[in-house]
Amino acid sequence: MSMKLLRYGPSGREKPGLMDTEGKIRDLSDIISDIAGDVLTDAGIAKLRDLDATSLPLVEGEPRIGPCVGGVGKFVCIGLNYSDHAAEAGQPVPTEPIVFMKATSAICGPNDNVEIPRGSVKTDWEVELGVVIGKRAKYISESEALDHVAGYCIVNDISEREFQSERLGQWTKGKSHDSFGPIGPWLVTRDDVPDPQKLDLWLEVDGVRRQDGNTDTMIFGVAKIISYLSHFMTLDIGDVISTGTPPGVGMGQKPAPIFLKPGQIMKLGVDGLGEQEQTTVQA
Repeated sequence: MSMKLLRYGPSGREKPGLMDTEGKIRDLSDIISDIAGDVLTDAGIAKLRDLDATSLPLVEGEPRIGPCVGGVGKFVCIGLNYSDHAAEAGQPVPTEPIVFMKATSAICGPNDNVEIPRGSVKTDWEVELGVVIGKRAKYISESEALDHVAGYCIVNDISEREFQSERLGQWTKGKSHDSFGPIGPWLVTRDDVPDPQKLDLWLEVDGVRRQDGNTDTMIFGVAKIISYLSHFMTLDIGDVISTGTPPGVGMGQKPAPIFLKPGQIMKLGVDGLGEQEQTTVQA
């Protein structure tokens, strides 16, 4: 059975669930406490796969969908990882992955409001393929890297470009405002994504298509990224890696950059991983 794991309910009190074949949410609260920790291991996912989804309680109505993984220890991101995006950013194609961290307090649900920070004039969008770690990774090879993946999800790596690039220091402070890390709606287990380098990804703002790409144009693929990171830090179960964005971000629009204002709607998606929709609001 293909598995789409999710978390639903009020922020901070999400319950674990899964999406059944009819697109309905089934509650997993009697089986597991969260989509986190050992649940994300191969053994944990195998137990869930053995369940008969139709026997699980049906969740009525349309509850809020939370971030698809809980207890995230690290939120690691890769910058300028599509050659055409590096070009629009006016940057050389990296010879090694550019690594930055996003504060875990930025994590929110896939359809939660996105805050425009106070004093911001350059808040921007970035649709990305997210990778959730399911097995501890330290000094691993590229050939074994995908065995350390629990599954994949959508990440919108919201960025404030002035905070990121025009203020001193690293990118982190332009990447970490509350709501700058929508994750989900689902965690799709890795067996359901046979090739993470063949996924279309797209983003629209107010109905206008801004980003259209495919993970086959990544400079560094998912396996390379995981192996590379594992030589600098241990990747733990539940860590989230956001793998970079294709061209079409606001700062790269021609003839002039376009940035987000309160009251706009972003819609974004990745093949097989669902869609997100966020409304921007003033912080």
